[in-house]
Amino acid sequence: MNNNNTTYKDSPLGKIPCDWEVKLVSELGRLISGLHLNPDDYNQAGVGIPYFTGPTDYTNEITSITKWTTKKSAIANSGDILITVKGSGVGSLHLLELEKISIGRQIMAVRANEDSSNTFIHYSLYHLEYNFKELAKGNMIPGLTRSDILTSKILTPPLPEQKAIAHVLGLMDSAINTNNRLIAKKELQKKWLMQNLLTGRNRLEGFCIEWKEYRLGQITTNFSSRNKELIDAKVYSVTNTNGFVLQSEYFEGKVSGEDLSNYKIIKKHEFAYNPARINVGSLAYFEMEIGVISSLYVCFKTKGQILDYYLHQLLQIDHTKYRIETLGEGGVRVYLWYDLFAKIKIKLPPLEEQIAIVKVLQAADKEIQLLKSKTERLRDQKRGLMQVLLTGKKRLKIMPQ
Repeated sequence: MNNNNTTYKDSPLGKIPCDWEVKLVSELGRLISGLHLNPDDYNQAGVGIPYFTGPTDYTNEITSITKWTTKKSAIANSGDILITVKGSGVGSLHLLELEKISIGRQIMAVRANEDSSNTFIHYSLYHLEYNFKELAKGNMIPGLTRSDILTSKILTPPLPEQKAIAHVLGLMDSAINTNNRLIAKKELQKKWLMQNLLTGRNRLEGFCIEWKEYRLGQITTNFSSRNKELIDAKVYSVTNTNGFVLQSEYFEGKVSGEDLSNYKIIKKHEFAYNPARINVGSLAYFEMEIGVISSLYVCFKTKGQILDYYLHQLLQIDHTKYRIETLGEGGVRVYLWYDLFAKIKIKLPPLEEQIAIVKVLQAADKEIQLLKSKTERLRDQKRGLMQVLLTGKKRLKIMPQ
């Protein structure tokens, strides 16, 4: 990268290189609006072409597609840039690599002109993703209009530089994706360790004492400490993906209700779960000093026969999840109160073997966390490159064609 011999000019978006222009998306490509299909018009049997209705469908893996259609009314082709314009995830983007798909009304697709780089436009729009989300909030009906997208301004270098910038950012994406695939592999390996070591299918060398059977009620204690004194503590929620999270963040700044006297106090080294969502993983281990949680949560802590980390991992394996499903009450939504939770049977090794198993699993956790930190560093590097390359603050040396 270099800035040699670069002169700059004023533009509506600030100082830009003299050979760059500020262009509207409408000057760089055409915009295709998605169309709604009735349930009878799509299928899950793989008949026709993929049908995307929102950001949860975004994928370039044919095996991950859930909806298909023979209707070809709103088509996006390989290389088109998909933009979510309504509903959850508005403003999110996806560069399509599949040959051809049908898009629903929550999506629009930008198709680059022949004299523009589709990948460069994708990165430029990604750079504007925050603007899209703010625009969507400001509209009378939340969402993005055709005009919002078509009138968005993009700093546009000559085509060879567009391609060079897209290539550099693409290399960063490749590095991120490679690292993420390694994370997925390591997570799968850890899952295998959990399924085998926590059930006794595989034993660590040097351990041969027979495991004992317990009910969870024998190794845990249920408690309910109400916040009658209105202690000054943060309010938390239990999630199935991130454990305990601040309720103010989970509900976008709003803590539900003002009277916290009926909330439960949760302290370090204690567990809580949502009895209506434990079957999907809404159980967490509290590692902060103190907090308060909804009175709907079930709280418990361990006795001396089991290590906290060991139990936390044990509750996540398929064997235990199956027992939760079979003991839970209700129809579509399974409820598992503590009296039923306490009946779940597990086999438990002596503490010495638990400690050894925990060391193996925590080593796997550390390896995964290091890889996740690497992904974050790569993403930071990519953001930094986008900031300078997409604004012309740094120039790439373009080799003669």
